[in-house]
Amino acid sequence: MAIDGNWNLTMSTPMGERSATLSLKSAGSTLTGTQGAEGNTAEIFDGTVTGDDVAWKVSITNPMPLTLDFSGKVSGDDISGEMGIGPMGSFPFTGKRA
Repeated sequence: MAIDGNWNLTMSTPMGERSATLSLKSAGSTLTGTQGAEGNTAEIFDGTVTGDDVAWKVSITNPMPLTLDFSGKVSGDDISGEMGIGPMGSFPFTGKRA
């Protein structure tokens, strides 16, 4: 599947640009993997893939406890979309295959 593998993400947030690594594996319409940033790694959950459309969530504790809700589209070695940060709204993210 086009999404499988490792990705380097750049997220635009209220605290400036943040980088993260993402390791994904698809099985049918289910997406699993891990996301890491600033020395912390967490399992993604509620991951789905439908064609080029992908979505997943990850819970973080730094800088504060939040669930990040990602939805985007894969195009070759690029991924882009929106990252929802609960009451703070949604912000764009982009990524490249590592």
